[in-house]
Amino acid sequence: MTRATEQVDALVVGAGPAGLMAAEVISAAGHSVMVAEAKPSPARKFLMAGKSGLNLTKNEPMAPFLNAYAPLHPSLCAALEGFGAQEAIAWAEGLGQEMFTGSSGRVFPKTMKASPLLRAWLTRLEEQGVSLKRNWRMVNLGDAVEFETPQGGVSVHAKTVILALGGASWARLGSNGAWVDMVSPYAEIAPFSPSNVGLLLEWTPYMARHFGKPVKGVKLTAGRYESRGEFVISKHGLEGGGIYAVTRGLREGAPLLLDLLPDWGDEKLKQTLIQRKQKETLTNFLKRVLRLSPVKIALVMEIAGPQPADLVSALKALKIPDARLRPMDEAISTAGGVRFESLSERLESSTRPGLFFAGEMLDWDAPTGGYLLTACLATGRLAGQGALTRLS
Repeated sequence: MTRATEQVDALVVGAGPAGLMAAEVISAAGHSVMVAEAKPSPARKFLMAGKSGLNLTKNEPMAPFLNAYAPLHPSLCAALEGFGAQEAIAWAEGLGQEMFTGSSGRVFPKTMKASPLLRAWLTRLEEQGVSLKRNWRMVNLGDAVEFETPQGGVSVHAKTVILALGGASWARLGSNGAWVDMVSPYAEIAPFSPSNVGLLLEWTPYMARHFGKPVKGVKLTAGRYESRGEFVISKHGLEGGGIYAVTRGLREGAPLLLDLLPDWGDEKLKQTLIQRKQKETLTNFLKRVLRLSPVKIALVMEIAGPQPADLVSALKALKIPDARLRPMDEAISTAGGVRFESLSERLESSTRPGLFFAGEMLDWDAPTGGYLLTACLATGRLAGQGALTRLS
């Protein structure tokens, strides 16, 4: 069957934040841009993130901001230095969205929603002449990019192609990693693994009363990664930002250690523990003197036992045994993807000129808290600038 053909200056495949940012940069320079999206609507994962307020970025000095992406490849560093937290805030405000910075430095729209920002963004792109194709599924990446569409097969001949196809989590929203075989002739691919994901644990019935309870005021450590974030006890394990921040260490095989009294030194704790009255229960002592919450006490009893042999270690370095990462499709993001080493500094394939990559399909990792979304926007912008150089 004969395929319909179309021609365009720039073809962007994937209508998430990275792809839309690339389209914005290229169309603003007057080039014709087509965005092809496999789903019926664009930016589905972006909208899902908006359900919890749309944490756009993290407003903090550049050094700790960049450190969140460690180990940081120079190309990603350049992207973030060109489009960091302040640029992300200014960009959103330029789309008519009032932004505010919370006490932790996280930045949100005042509406606490993603949809108003997305609507304004799509309007801008339409005004710049961007053509958005929905339900267009890429099936071949050759001299032309081939799609299956509701109207049949279409071949698009583009001077530049920007792929922003996402990672390998949340397949129902469009990120399934199915692009690997098509992309591998043009770039090296690092295997995918889950990131920013909860832990699976087997609890005894004793913990059931604590399901859904938050654990606050702790320090989590896994190898070289640390977090002072909180987490929640769930029926199947542990969830929350504190866990997500140390996923990289857990993925590398490091154990998870909980410091339940991070503001107490070991010596102070030892001196306090010897004040326990002879007939006082451990539970009552931990509550009365150390002011531990019921859920923290439950964790100690569940993991270290009712009479820990080394109570200081149980309170300062409680080792969570037999924890496993939840399945990759349940992860907020994934590590792995297109290796920067096979791309130019502008994210262009070293073996196929005119082919660029952006967003979560690149091999980088970062915790939640605004870092993921900022890097998607930043790499989309950098790939768009690379495409402009190629077009000129």
